[in-house]
Amino acid sequence: MSKVKSKNDTQEKNNLTSVSEKKEKSAVMENLKTVFWAIFIALIIRSLLLEPFRIPSGSMYPTLRVGDYLFVTKYSYGYSRYSFPAGIPLVTGRVWYSEPKRGDVVVFKFPQNTHTDFIKRIIGLPGDKVQVKKGRLYINGEIIERKEEGRYIVDEYVSIPEFYHIYEETLPNNVKHKIIEITDKERIVDNTEEFEVPQDSFFVMGDNRDRSDDSRISVGFVPKENLVGKAKFIFFSHNDKGSILKPWTWLKAIRWKRFFTGIH
Repeated sequence: MSKVKSKNDTQEKNNLTSVSEKKEKSAVMENLKTVFWAIFIALIIRSLLLEPFRIPSGSMYPTLRVGDYLFVTKYSYGYSRYSFPAGIPLVTGRVWYSEPKRGDVVVFKFPQNTHTDFIKRIIGLPGDKVQVKKGRLYINGEIIERKEEGRYIVDEYVSIPEFYHIYEETLPNNVKHKIIEITDKERIVDNTEEFEVPQDSFFVMGDNRDRSDDSRISVGFVPKENLVGKAKFIFFSHNDKGSILKPWTWLKAIRWKRFFTGIH
């Protein structure tokens, strides 16, 4: 015997379907809200507080190595359009500005192509005169003190090992940091003209003095507006001894001792 549906049965079914659809729509909206707020909070943190960067080249050896991942504080020097994703011009010039100190390691937008991030050390402040003669750094006519500490070998992310001399350099404000140089012969970056740093700009150099494109070459002076932030600490690091296709090598590739080390 077939069942005959009453009008009430049909109405009840429609009501249940409507309630179910409303619940589904409500769940979708809640998920969208969660995703929206997650993205919004991430953008706020990235724009105003911290932004992660990876080191792809050896221009900052021995301070930073290829394969280091670090956090940059966005608030250290105030904010400009380059503090925000894609360089959105939300502000003009630089607001809440604090001038960097000589010796700070900074991330900045390459003046000739602001889609590219560079990381270097600030050597010259506005008004300074900077020159390199026979591989030695001079600031305002005074040779910068350095002390040799031996040999330094780069054997990661290179086809053959590279051998350097390592020095501790002391800047005029008594900031000490390590640099490396290949001293077998003088290179084009070992003898420069005297650069006078313009107002609201900085002269930057890599700690790998013979293998760095910096203010001595194509970078030129870095306008304060191009500063992204100050490099603070390494949160992850790996060498090239592991393979993505060989999971058992991953642990060997991690540089555990570099985790959460400050950048000086």
